[in-house]
Amino acid sequence: MRIRIVDAFTDRPFTGNPAAVVLLDSGPFPGDDRLQRLAAEVNLSETAYARPLPEDSEADWALRWFTPTTEVNLCGHATLATAHVLHSTGAASGTVRFATRSGILTATTAADGSVTLDFPTAPLTEVEVDDDVRAALGADVLSAHDTGPNVGDLLVELADEKTVRALSPDLSAVARLDHRGVIVTAPAAEEGVPYDYVSRFFGPAVGIDEDPVTGSAHTALAPLWSARLGREELTGLQASPRTGLVRTALRGDRTLLTGDAVTVIDGDLLIGP
Repeated sequence: MRIRIVDAFTDRPFTGNPAAVVLLDSGPFPGDDRLQRLAAEVNLSETAYARPLPEDSEADWALRWFTPTTEVNLCGHATLATAHVLHSTGAASGTVRFATRSGILTATTAADGSVTLDFPTAPLTEVEVDDDVRAALGADVLSAHDTGPNVGDLLVELADEKTVRALSPDLSAVARLDHRGVIVTAPAAEEGVPYDYVSRFFGPAVGIDEDPVTGSAHTALAPLWSARLGREELTGLQASPRTGLVRTALRGDRTLLTGDAVTVIDGDLLIGP
């Protein structure tokens, strides 16, 4: 059985966000314990498992995502990585429909190899910021939003790009907050750069201290910054050490996420999941 590691939301290897992709045969998924053990062994922020569905199904492939410690409801970069593998291996072309915990998600691969994901827009609810959040982040907070059940994170606006880039949160305190993780964001500091806003994501509660590039977070970042900047189409830079760009297009209750991907490892699993 093959396992591939793909750098997503980048066109250069060793940048963006690496995801492991395992294409399974048709039929039921292996047991959850086996899937989780392999994800822990790979120890990337996400491992994606996809299996083909019968032709009369509402989707083409069933897709699940696991961090090293748990299964999650929504993951952007591992979905992009899976679509990239399906396209590059000839297993699929054009638009692929995935059956997931978050409903039917589609991924469309363009002629240049870029992939556009059609995801549900996160419903943002502004919330009060308590002292625990400020202490965990070690920074002043301008605003905060709950991102709803699919994403499950706290979206926090900080003072500026410099603050986002320099942030060094107390990860043990972040893990104790009442959310899956924390997205921090600010507008781009300068005009003329190839992005409109910056972000970072911290999810120690689900085994991810800092995620390099978080597609699902951009379903919340897109409506926030589209409202602030007055444009439906934007580009976000996730300012992790690996960095990555996510092009977003807000379409009401759907958000389009576009990025590139590069396969960096293609090998065999000696023990199946």
